[in-house]
This record gives sequence, structure tokens and C-alpha cells, in this order.
Amino acid sequence: MNYPVWDVSFGIGILMAIVSVTHVFVSHFAVGGGLFLVLTERKAYRENDQTLLEWLIRHTKFFVLVTVVFGAVSGVGIWFTIGLIHPSGTSSLIHSYVWGWAIEWVFFFLEITAALLYLYGWKKMDRALHEKIGWIYFGAAFMSMVIINGIITFMLTPGKWIQTHAFWDGFFNPTYWPSLFIRFIFALALAGIYALITGTWQKDEALKGTVVKWSARWVIPAFVVLPLVAWWYIHSVPAHVWASAAGKMPTATRYANIIVIFSIITFVLSLITLLKPRKIPFVYSLVIVATAFMTMWGFEFVREAIRKPYIIYDYMYGNSVFKEAVPGSAGMDVASLDANGVLKVAKWIRPESREITEENQLSVGREIFRVECQSCHTVDGYRSIRKIVNKKKWGFSSIYSRLGLLDKMFNGVMPPFAGTEKEKTALALYLASLSTVQETEEAAVAPKISGKEVFEQHCSDCHEAAPDDPLFEFMKQYDVAKISYFITRLDSLNEEMPPYEGSEDAREILAKWIHEQFK
Repeated sequence: MNYPVWDVSFGIGILMAIVSVTHVFVSHFAVGGGLFLVLTERKAYRENDQTLLEWLIRHTKFFVLVTVVFGAVSGVGIWFTIGLIHPSGTSSLIHSYVWGWAIEWVFFFLEITAALLYLYGWKKMDRALHEKIGWIYFGAAFMSMVIINGIITFMLTPGKWIQTHAFWDGFFNPTYWPSLFIRFIFALALAGIYALITGTWQKDEALKGTVVKWSARWVIPAFVVLPLVAWWYIHSVPAHVWASAAGKMPTATRYANIIVIFSIITFVLSLITLLKPRKIPFVYSLVIVATAFMTMWGFEFVREAIRKPYIIYDYMYGNSVFKEAVPGSAGMDVASLDANGVLKVAKWIRPESREITEENQLSVGREIFRVECQSCHTVDGYRSIRKIVNKKKWGFSSIYSRLGLLDKMFNGVMPPFAGTEKEKTALALYLASLSTVQETEEAAVAPKISGKEVFEQHCSDCHEAAPDDPLFEFMKQYDVAKISYFITRLDSLNEEMPPYEGSEDAREILAKWIHEQFK
């Protein structure tokens, strides 16, 4: 809230995903590919295979272009992107791990220097020195991954850091080691996958066969080991963090399926290359690259999905609001904002919106949306709030009641609304202005609507249509009449539940449908 909001119409989440996953896919190749260069060079000299050595020289040029040029530019692109879309989170990471980043940048400088020397040194250095340069490159690239992995995993599982704020408590957090192993093993697989690109490009079938078989020896074992390390990673993430992977917002589950599907496809396609390694076409290698990219995409999205609604788990929400008061946070925690209001704290609110009047409620609501909601939602793009309120048929009262329950809805993947009642009203009015539902129409649900449709409209934000859901657990002991009666008193049964706002006919249909679930 100390920074201006960058308004990306199609969604900052999509932009960040494109920039970051593309960079990660290349940076992992930089680690595994470094080891691949050194060991392949040693293999070529050991077997006195001059043809393989000449290919490796060409492959080194490809390697440097991809990792040093594109990798470095996309890495800088990540800093620009996160600095614009989430400056508060970026600031927290820098202040908490400034020496970690500094050390990583030293390794990165050494990595770039060694890569250029390795490329330049072909036929200009003696073998021993050239190989040492290669090992220096690999060591620097690996250590760069070691440092960055600690900071990335800290954002998901900060562990004791929440209490101590000690560097090493956050760095060596619960998911540090399994994540490092996953990334390193996948980096080894990518070394072989990227080598298929330049390998299958060769016209010499004997050379192509040699490179393809050698590349497959990097890919296939890695994909055999990855499921075991993934199991380790899954069980290192606290159970309550996985809660967002189920229920009404199963984003992590969907992307976990992507990982499974595309990792199997990558593994099978790599096995097939061994059948006729000399005949593998160049396009085939690109297909393997695409399936490996989708595997990486799925992993990164799972990691992001299970962290919601936080940017730093259990510490800072995705909209830069702190969960609890933090020294130096200038009242940007939930309790302080509830007491004093967001309009008085957020620095980039238009001056005319600092005070709420009857005339400016919609414009103030828009300002609050920008500050508190736009880190995840857009008006008409990615996670469009207009589509949500219209799909759910919400009017003002529905929206207002739900703003007080945001952290309870959709398995707790949204932060709570932070602000005064007047600010909540202004935001509800703005969101209602995006809806085609008029307040007088809000309760008029068509009598022919199905019970499941009524449930989706009024209950599905917090509940699942499943026997073990708390709502169904409570209702299953009663008949239709009693269930219908309880639906009229939801807010008195549990103060965190909004009142039922549908028509009487729809209520009866819903009650019958709930009762039928237990037959």
C-alpha cells in the first residue's frame, strides 16, 4: 500500500507466470547443462570421438545464447515484473535476505564469466584448464540455485522465521531440501532435453544417434527419481497449507494433474527415442521440450496455488496487508486497517477519495478495489470480478455480506477484507455496479431452478456438495421441513454465515435437494 498499483488489464498473475516460468525453465537448464557440458567433453576425449567434440562446441554456443543471453535478460525481467506488481513483497524479500541476494549475484557473475570463458576456450586452452573452467561454471550455477531455492521456499514455508526473523530459520525451512533436490534432478533432465534440440538437428545420422542416446541417459533416470522426491516434497509441506488444494478452489489439484500427465508423456517420449535414435526428427525434440515445459509450469503453479492467500505464508497477504502487526509496517495489518481504515494508510489513493461521501462512494469503492483486490482480480480480464458477480447473480446485499467472510470462502484462499464498515460498503457498491442483478431481483430465483443450482448460487462459496461437508453433516439428521427452516436462520446458527437471500420456492427446492443427498 506504500506503492502505486500497476494496472495490467489482463491480470498481473498471468504476466508473472509467463515471465517467471520461462526464466525458470532456462535457468534450470543453466545448472544441469553446465554439468552436461563438462561430462560430455570428458566422454568425447575419453572415447576419442572428434565428431562428438565438434558437436559439443556447437552445442556450447547454443547453451551460452540461451542461458547467458536469454536467461540473464529474463532474470532481470523477473525483477522488473515483481517490483511493479508486488513491490511490498519484493521489499520484504530484499530486507529479509539482502545478503542472500548479494551472494547469489556474486555466483551469477562468476557463472556468466565462466560460461563465456568456456565458450571462448575451445581450441584455445589446454584440456585440463578448459575442463576446470567448466567445473567452475557448474559450481557457480549450482550455488546460485542453492541460494535462490532458500528464498523461494521461504515464501511458502517460512517455518520459525515468523517468530525469530532469523536468516537461517527462514532459509533452511521445511521445504528447502526436497525442493532443492526436485529442481536439481529436473535440471539434469533438462540438460538432456535441450541437447536433443541440437542433437536432432544434425544431418550425420551416426552423430545424431550418439547424441540422442547420451541425452536420453540424462532424461530417463531423472524422471524415474522425480516421483520419489516429489513424495518427499509433498510430505514436507504442512497439512494445513495443502487445504487450498481441495474443495471449491482446487487450483493446486488441477496443476498437480498437469505435472503427472506431462511428466509421464515426457518420460515415454524420451524412452521412444532409444528405439531408433538415428531417425528422431528435430520436431520430435521440440515436442519433448514442450511437454517438459508444461511439467515445470505445473510445478510452479502448484507452489503458487498452495501459498494463497499469502505472498509470504502466514505473514503478508497477496494484497500487501500484513496478517498481524509488524514493526515498521505503518498500520498495514488487518486489525489496524479495520480500526483506522485503508483510505488513511494507502499512499496512492486519489486525494478526492480520502473521505467517503454519498456522491463519491462508487469511485472510492474503485480505489479500494485497486488497493485490496487487484493483486489477484481484474475487472474484465484474468479472474474477472465482473464475471464472478454476474455468474453468482450477486447484488449489493450478497456482496456486502460476503466481504465480511472472504477468508472463509473458497477454502480460505482469499485474504480477509481489511477496512472500516464505510469502506466495505463503498467496495460493495462498486462491485454491485458491475453486476446486472438489481437488488429487487436478487431474491427472485426462478422456481424451476434445480437444487444444485440454488446450492451453487448461495452456498458453494464456502461449502462443498459432499457428505463430509460441515453443512451436510449438520443437515443430514433432519427432514425437509426442518432443513428449510434452518436455511432461513443460517446466520443465527453460525454468525459467520451470511443470511439466505433467495426466494421461498428456491429455499424449498434447496432443502429437498440437500435431504436427497443422504438417501
